[in-house]
Amino acid sequence: MKKVLIVSLALATTVISKDYSDKDLLKQAQNYFSPLPKTFPSKDNEITKEKVNLGRLLFFERRLSTNDMISCATCHAIEYYYSSPAARQMGALALQPRNAPTVLNSAGQFVQHWIGNRKDVEDQALQSLTGPAAFGNKSKEEVENKLKFIPEYVELFKKAFPNENDPVKAENIAKAIGAFERTLSTPSRFDEFLKGNTKALTEKEKKGLKLFMEVGCVSCHNGSLLGGNTYQKFGIFQPYWNYTKSENIDEGRYVVTKNEEDKYVFKVPILRNVMMTAPYFHDGSVKNIEDAIWIMAKVQLNKELNKEQVEFIKSFLNSLTGDIPKEYTKPPILPTQ
Repeated sequence: MKKVLIVSLALATTVISKDYSDKDLLKQAQNYFSPLPKTFPSKDNEITKEKVNLGRLLFFERRLSTNDMISCATCHAIEYYYSSPAARQMGALALQPRNAPTVLNSAGQFVQHWIGNRKDVEDQALQSLTGPAAFGNKSKEEVENKLKFIPEYVELFKKAFPNENDPVKAENIAKAIGAFERTLSTPSRFDEFLKGNTKALTEKEKKGLKLFMEVGCVSCHNGSLLGGNTYQKFGIFQPYWNYTKSENIDEGRYVVTKNEEDKYVFKVPILRNVMMTAPYFHDGSVKNIEDAIWIMAKVQLNKELNKEQVEFIKSFLNSLTGDIPKEYTKPPILPTQ
């Protein structure tokens, strides 16, 4: 398990002026960030065209749920950048315990779920089949038998898993959905900047990037995803709920490990497409990005940003919005009985 990174910075504000060159800013940024890859490969689940095509269909398939009402796309909707506008979404049989983040770029994270109780996107898809807050099936066989009675799916599974005699099984449902999600990379103007095109960002976005690094946000939000690669306590300097006004206090990874040191520890969320995926935080308690930025600086870094600084960082975050792959901007036509 990756260790929690504790950041201790003195209370201060930072005034940003253009006292740096674009070349210096680029070099500094390249120390912390890297461009998004085209896909997020897995040694345990090869990405093939056949798997991806099947996985895309299954991602939108409501018949995977016990009541034929819930699909992956219910909580990770195209129109909301593959996320949800609700603080918490309803699964087939129960309300989800935490906010449903976007699945765009999510396959590149070191674990899945806010509390890291899913090791990868395949594990997440597999366990969702029988979870009451997800698809709610009584068993894996329940959903397998549904698909076996749909001839087109049977053929698609044979094409995706040609070396198996009985390919319509839960593990392959998960592998197909995982393969699809591993193609959901959304590079943005920030990637062009990291590759050397300093004109890809506006001056305001560059100032926001500079501030993002100098304030200390980059201590946790780094790498190609700007997060998703470590755990962190939410509320290092002050309890998070004093500022998020959360109705329920979530103890984070403590739920999984029962270790006192894991109380209020969550996976650091990725910031790719963050401007498109409100509400924010594990419980969806904060609706706008300005409040989220200010709260993070306050409880994580012990810094109180002024409105101008918040606006600069917001501008930088806007440069992280990428385009959804064109072929994935509309739902597919699903097989019929």
